[in-house]
Amino acid sequence: MSLLKVDAAELKARAGELKCGMKILLSGTVYTSRDAAHKRIMALIEKGEKLPYEIENAVIYYAGPTPAPEGKPIGSCGPTTSGRMDRFAPRLLDMGLGGMIGKGERSAEVREAIVRNKAVYLCAVGGAGALACNCIKSCEVIAFEDLGCESVKKLYIKDFPLIVANDCFGEDIFERGRKEFAML
Repeated sequence: MSLLKVDAAELKARAGELKCGMKILLSGTVYTSRDAAHKRIMALIEKGEKLPYEIENAVIYYAGPTPAPEGKPIGSCGPTTSGRMDRFAPRLLDMGLGGMIGKGERSAEVREAIVRNKAVYLCAVGGAGALACNCIKSCEVIAFEDLGCESVKKLYIKDFPLIVANDCFGEDIFERGRKEFAML
């Protein structure tokens, strides 16, 4: 089975094609953001100030990469537990966020916001950050440099392997998995 190749800039526009459980290869620009950066981004929103990147159709990767070894654009870059960003995600989705990458389940409020906004949540393989970094071709700190690994970074990724965990139709891979396991 071949994997569907998707450009990050088109993720939201193609959300209707992406069904729960599908495996995709994502390429293009994504932005890292974790807890501390999300708090600062929300403060900027509250003040009506300019954000470090355009939220409309953006893709956020919940990751805090390690420093780059010599000759590489980035160090290990695995996903962070997404649930820690659940209190921020609905507002960002309502502002036009196209998708999120992380690991683990999302709250009912986030899943509802994904459906309402025709967005998507993608899971990366946890514990494989040293392999995931091979798909990252460039990395640039664009905001909150003082946060170190939690600064906001602009990444260019190529054929990053992901699984559709929550689609814009309300399907949830974690809920599906529990149901399938219960039937064994």
